[in-house]
Amino acid sequence: MEFRDIWIMLLFPPVIFSVIFFIQKRRRRIAFRFPSIKLCYGIKNSIRLKNKYIIEILRWIILMLFVIALAGPRTVLEKTKYKTEGIDIVLAIDSSGSMQAEDFTINGKRINRLDIVKLVVKDFIKRRSNDNIALVTFAGLAYTVCPLTNDYSWLEANLDRIHIGLIKDGTAIGSAIMASVDRLKKSKAKSKVIILLTDGMNNAGNISPIAAAEAAKAFGIRIYTIGAGSKGYVPFPVIDPWGRKVYQNVIIDLDEDTLKKIADITGGRYFKATDTKSLMDIYKEIDSLEKTEMERTGYREYKELFDRVVAFALCLLIVELFLINTVFLKVP
Repeated sequence: MEFRDIWIMLLFPPVIFSVIFFIQKRRRRIAFRFPSIKLCYGIKNSIRLKNKYIIEILRWIILMLFVIALAGPRTVLEKTKYKTEGIDIVLAIDSSGSMQAEDFTINGKRINRLDIVKLVVKDFIKRRSNDNIALVTFAGLAYTVCPLTNDYSWLEANLDRIHIGLIKDGTAIGSAIMASVDRLKKSKAKSKVIILLTDGMNNAGNISPIAAAEAAKAFGIRIYTIGAGSKGYVPFPVIDPWGRKVYQNVIIDLDEDTLKKIADITGGRYFKATDTKSLMDIYKEIDSLEKTEMERTGYREYKELFDRVVAFALCLLIVELFLINTVFLKVP
């Protein structure tokens, strides 16, 4: 709680002294005189006499409440409205056939590359605030799964829609970058970022990854590239003639040189994720790198409490009037 005009509380001491002076000046003289106090010996104090200070205490409380009400007590509502400016981010995720490789594990269980990436990306989204995030997925082609939005629940729902086989197979890295650039080129955010994850090399689309990176640079977009997958042979699931899932050891080519060049051209960085922990750490590091100080402009909403204080004071005043005209009635 705070006070709108806290300076009014400074009036409380002068008011107290003025009231005391006024009471002392108007205090009545004794109505009856007794020649000796021996006449009062043996008389016990009544409940009325024992509690004779209740009226004065009530008056001081009422006076104090009225001064507090004048000071304007109020509480600040927790939900204050404000405007913020964050970062615009596009998450470009490879959903080609090679992402079926199950060289990642979680809780000791094998999981394919795409599924682990989706889990880690969800955690990345939850750590962001005030940012607009879009989703682009690519294989032989690239398309936007979700435009820039700060509705993270809707964003995660669209992330779940990404699956292998959604697009014809291939790895169109250049097309993925250009689809991401298209989402960011009209952005007015101070920082524009693409986080591109792939486990292969560009073998589809009509756009060179390097040319796409130059276009991103022209629009002031920074690209972080992530190469996913362990080195050497990796377990790749296939279905045998009896409908059972079995694994074949295959080598999936990853063009790290191109990914490094894309990051260097745009002022970003290249990361290599070989297991679940390193993939999580990469997204956490990018999350820490892309933090901006927010400038918040808004207003605070208050709930005024003076009416409650006045109402309480009036209730006490009614109690006082009742008592001085009944229990504490004085006879001249």
